[in-house]
Formats: sequence, structure tokens, C-alpha cells
Amino acid sequence: LCDVSGSVAGFAQFTMLLVQALHDQFSRVRVFAFVNRVDEVTGLIARGAADPAGLGDRILAEAELTAWHGQSDYGTALGEFADRYAEALGPRTVVFVLGDARTNGSDPNLAALKTIADRARRVHWLNPEQPSLWGTGDSVAPAYTDLVEMRPCRNARQLGALIGRLLPV
Repeated sequence: LCDVSGSVAGFAQFTMLLVQALHDQFSRVRVFAFVNRVDEVTGLIARGAADPAGLGDRILAEAELTAWHGQSDYGTALGEFADRYAEALGPRTVVFVLGDARTNGSDPNLAALKTIADRARRVHWLNPEQPSLWGTGDSVAPAYTDLVEMRPCRNARQLGALIGRLLPV
């Protein structure tokens, strides 16, 4: 579940490459993107293999990710994901949320995140911001970390360390 809004544009490109790699390695990976609406982009990920650099642009152009404005709205996106894609969640599902948890002042919809966490086996939140910024401004990262595990993930080294913890070799 990837935030692809402008505030995390650089991170969004990084995460699209990550989910492309996951999709290539695992047969049952589904990918969802959002700004303030959620859309499944699994098909775009599969078709984007030939041009991973342009994948983010294709997702923004072809998926329905915004409704009334172009700013992130985690509460609406999480609620829509929990409602529209409940069948994607189950006791064997691991959910990765990729984004900065900045709500632009909107309701964070903690109940929707709790629903997702309760239905899935595990939820990992990868946040591109350093932890010292969590909870500043419009960040609701501390509220989300009460419900799911959130880790900073700003670069390949941090991502590698996280993968090493999740999938020990």
C-alpha cells in the first residue's frame, strides 16, 4: 500500500522499484497505491517490468488515486482500502505500508488501520522520514505506531536491514 503523493515523490519511485522486485519474486503480491483514494496497481506493476524508471509516472497517469485534491489523505485511503479490498487481507497476509504518515490535517482513521492490522498476519510500515520528525507538523506516525510496526526506510541500507530481519537467510 504505497503513498505516491508529491510529498514522497522520490520515495515513491524507490518503493515502486521495491514492489516491482517483490512482484517478480513472489506469485501472490498485490500492489495498491494512493494519494487520497486507493487503486490496485498490480497490473501496472506487471506491465511496468520493461520500464521500471517510468513506473511511478504510469501509475499516477493510469490509476485513480485522487478525488477532490492532490494531497495525501491517509485516513480516507486506509478506510477505502479496508472497505474495498477486504478480500486481500487474511491470516497469511503481510501488508507493507510505504509512506510518511502525513495526513495534511485530515482524520488519520485509526480504526481503519486497526481493521487492516486485525485481518492481516502482520503490518509493516516503512516511513521515509527520520523518526525525529514523526509526530511533527501533520505527521500522525506516533498514533499509527501504536497499531503497527513502523520503521524508518530512507535508503537501500535501511531496506536491506529490514529485509534481513524479516527474511533471515
